[in-house]
Amino acid sequence: MSDYEVIKYILNDINDELGDEEKVHLLLDKTVSENGEYKESFGQKASDRLASFAGSWTFVIGFTLLLLVWITVNTVLAAKSFDPYPFILLNLVLSCVSAIQAPLIMMSQKRQDEKDRRRSENDYKVNLKCEILLKNMHYKLDRIVEYIDEKTK
Repeated sequence: MSDYEVIKYILNDINDELGDEEKVHLLLDKTVSENGEYKESFGQKASDRLASFAGSWTFVIGFTLLLLVWITVNTVLAAKSFDPYPFILLNLVLSCVSAIQAPLIMMSQKRQDEKDRRRSENDYKVNLKCEILLKNMHYKLDRIVEYIDEKTK
């Protein structure tokens, strides 16, 4: 019986051969928490690492320094510069970097959204199980209190 079926079974409170106590024990025995780990391909790992690096201060500072060096070298070497003032080659390089980087970052975000969705579903299952078990314990505690009250009267 899958986790979903167990929870659905208990929530629907089907009156068949299982009593309420047996249903609760069935729920207790069932693990609803999932590890959620899955094997990622080389491309997925690479895009996640690239997205992580591109969002770091190391990348921002390093790329800013590279741009400043590029502009300074080409400005100082005015006659012998490899990319004179309008910096057309620099513009091409920046366009190529962004054309490659943007889809990889978007793929990484999409995968992260999927992981978050699975984690959220797992949290919901665990919380639902805890709620059901807590209600059952509260019900048992109320019955114990009633029993003690009857015995003390």
